[in-house]
Amino acid sequence: MKSFTNVKDLGDLNEAIKEALEIKQNRFSYKHIGENKTLLMVFFNSSLRTRLSTQKAGMNLGMNTIVLDVNQGAWKLETERGVIMDGDKPEHLLEAIPVMGCYCDVIGVRSFAQFESKTFDYEETILNQFIRYSGKPVFSMEAATGHPLQAFADLITIEEYKKTERPKVVLTWAPHPRALPQAVPNSFADFMNEANVEFVITHPKGYELDEKFVRGARVEYNQEKAFEGADFIYAKNWAAYQDPNYGKILSQDRSWTVDSAKMNLTNNAYFMHCLPVRRNMIVSDDVIESPQSLVIPEAANREISAQTVLKRLLQ
Repeated sequence: MKSFTNVKDLGDLNEAIKEALEIKQNRFSYKHIGENKTLLMVFFNSSLRTRLSTQKAGMNLGMNTIVLDVNQGAWKLETERGVIMDGDKPEHLLEAIPVMGCYCDVIGVRSFAQFESKTFDYEETILNQFIRYSGKPVFSMEAATGHPLQAFADLITIEEYKKTERPKVVLTWAPHPRALPQAVPNSFADFMNEANVEFVITHPKGYELDEKFVRGARVEYNQEKAFEGADFIYAKNWAAYQDPNYGKILSQDRSWTVDSAKMNLTNNAYFMHCLPVRRNMIVSDDVIESPQSLVIPEAANREISAQTVLKRLLQ
């Protein structure tokens, strides 16, 4: 594996889950493979779980880790070709990337959607420049259109907690005060469509996701109907994907907040969210604090998903 940006990069998904669960039992059993290797983590955006979990995963494998916060600890970087660089960006990413590659063995990149150009975002311009020009294995720590480390951790969590062989998993849109990227729901859909689950996506009209991620999933516009008999509820906000409303908030309908009444429609479902979460917008206090909330075990599994990916990149 030379890069990790989506579910297909993992190959056989059952084997990847098995490997992840084995790593979780002994996180230091592969420490030798990262000895004298350096992990560079490049952040264009802020992070808590991704930064801590990925750095810990690298350390578990014996790697040295370097963290670069581009907007705080480096020159401002130009990202597009053909630009006359007479503004506040003194260095171009196309020079910076191969330089970064000189100092490490593996590169993780975190770069959110900018919502300025749908084409720029959905071509994954920044992430793909790292893959093309760094000369090193590259993995996504959340990009413009996907967050595969999160989705892999989500799938590991579902595998650990499922009570039936093929559980019903529901991805539900929920309100939020800011326009958020489609990265987390895109990757969650990407992984669930390849997993042995009954997968349903529910959202208000106008919030349809890119068909390449939705694929064969059932889309239900009635949230309560979608929740019926569910085993896992995954709540997440995202801004509109379809033109001409790309990146816009079309609704803040609080009736879509996940509360106890909604959860009572389910098969005693577990609640999931990638965090950070806006309480009493995305989910009510009583749901996120309930015994059925998996937000902490889910976050803990970020270390395991990152370590599995890093192990494969090193090997």
